[in-house]
Amino acid sequence: MAQATNDEIRSAVRENYSRIALSDDDGCASSCCGGAGAVSVASIQLGYSIEEVSSVPEGADLGLGCGNPGAIAALAPGETVLDLGSGAGFDAFLAAAAVGESGRVIGVDMTPAMVSRSRANAERSGRSNVEFRLGEIERLPVADGVVDVIISNCVINLSPDKPAVFRESFRVLREGGRLAISDVVASVELPEEVRGDLALYSGCVAGASLVGELEEMMAAAGFVDIRVAPKDESKAFIEQWAPGRQVTDYVVSATIEAVKPRATAQSR
Repeated sequence: MAQATNDEIRSAVRENYSRIALSDDDGCASSCCGGAGAVSVASIQLGYSIEEVSSVPEGADLGLGCGNPGAIAALAPGETVLDLGSGAGFDAFLAAAAVGESGRVIGVDMTPAMVSRSRANAERSGRSNVEFRLGEIERLPVADGVVDVIISNCVINLSPDKPAVFRESFRVLREGGRLAISDVVASVELPEEVRGDLALYSGCVAGASLVGELEEMMAAAGFVDIRVAPKDESKAFIEQWAPGRQVTDYVVSATIEAVKPRATAQSR
């Protein structure tokens, strides 16, 4: 099976998530998601509390993702947060509540329909400390060194150029800034028939990287204190993403953390 080009991958991902954004259903979609059923059930399965699920604007929680990045982000009042692949705004709204009015949250998504949906959700919520921008996570529409924390939920695996995502993340973080990411990682080398399947790519499977590869990418970008922790219990919901394909033989959800080091006096 011929490998898809980067543009073909981006087009497939954008088309898939445009369809989800434009859907009238707030139920779980069949990609990066816990499967059929109520959104709240899917999100609780991913690690969110009932209070978190009920606190966001209606239509913000699409049941997408593979974990809860907020659980590892340790967000504090006044911080600036960047959400990579912010979708309808679920994690961004939770982050906005955590950082308070003195803080700020920026969501970036490459799908115009998702950005429109998240902006409408923000307007309904009345929150003034969250905004959503159209852009690709490999070329972030964010200035250098203005972000304290980057969160992301099952999105970086969708990028065909992950080293660029980590370089851009490093660029926009302040010194001492941190990554707090939930994503899918490969537990073994993916078979060619899986890696070349565009449906599995936009379904958060075929683009997964091995843990060692991710660690190398982050280190090459300049990050330190890198920690990638696979979660075997995630197989319970991942197997629902592609029934009958045995995808849990290859991928698992993980938490991914890293820090942008502070410059030493000598390097200054």
